[in-house]
Amino acid sequence: MTEESLNLTNKTFFITGGARRIGAAIAENLHASGANLLIHYRNSSKAAKALAEKLNLIRPDSVVLHQADLGDVKKLQAGMLKAVKAFGGLDGLINNASSFYPTPLKTASEEDWDALFNSNLKGAFFLSQAALPYLKESNGVIVNITDIFAEQPMPQHNLYCAAKAGLLMLSKSLAMDLAPDIRVNAIAPGAILWPEQNHDNAAAQKAKLARVPLGTIGEPQDIVQALRYLLSAKYVTGQVISVDGGRRLT
Repeated sequence: MTEESLNLTNKTFFITGGARRIGAAIAENLHASGANLLIHYRNSSKAAKALAEKLNLIRPDSVVLHQADLGDVKKLQAGMLKAVKAFGGLDGLINNASSFYPTPLKTASEEDWDALFNSNLKGAFFLSQAALPYLKESNGVIVNITDIFAEQPMPQHNLYCAAKAGLLMLSKSLAMDLAPDIRVNAIAPGAILWPEQNHDNAAAQKAKLARVPLGTIGEPQDIVQALRYLLSAKYVTGQVISVDGGRRLT
C-alpha cells in the first residue's frame, strides 16, 4: 500500500490536540481516508465541536470528542476507553498536542514545568500505556510530534526543549520495547505555522526564515504528508522525520 492510496476505512485513531491547527489538518486528512477518530482537546471546545460536526456530517458517527488535561491520567484512560467503545478498537495514537512558550531559568515556575511536561511528554506516555492492549491487537502505530529543538537548544525555552527531548527518546525506547507488534515513530517539525503567541515583527520573522534553506515557512499538510508515510511504512520504526525545510542543517 502506498502513501497515496492509504485506505483507513474502519480504522480508528486517537489524536491529541486535534481541534485546531496541525491537529485539525491531521484529523481532516485521516477522516477523508476513511478513519474514525477520537479527537482530544483541552480548551478548544468551540473548535472541537465545530470540527466534529463537520466531519460527522460527511460520515455520521465517525468522530467523538474527549476533553482532558494531558496531566490527568484518569481522564486520559477514560478517553481511550471511549474511543474503543465507540469504534470497537484502536489502530493508531497520534500524540500531537503541545504547549509552547519561553521559560527563562530565572523566572520559570513549577506550574510552567507541569504545563510543558504534561502536554509534551506525560500525556504521550500514559496514553501509550492506555492504548497498549488495543494497538497490540491491531498491530497499530504510535506517531509522536516532537520538534527539531528536541535535539538542539532554543534560547529561553529550556523546559519545552527538555520535554520534547523526552518525547523523542520515548519514541525510540517504545519502538524497541513494543516491536514487533506496534510501530512507533516521530515527526520533528520546524517552522510550521507561526506560534499563536508569536510576537515577532516582520523583520524578526524574515531573519528566522533566513536560517531555513528552503526559505519559507511550512504548512500543516507537510506534517500530514510525513504522517501518512509513517502510517503506510510497514518496515519503519524508531525513526524521526524532520519536516523543517532544512533548518537543522544550519
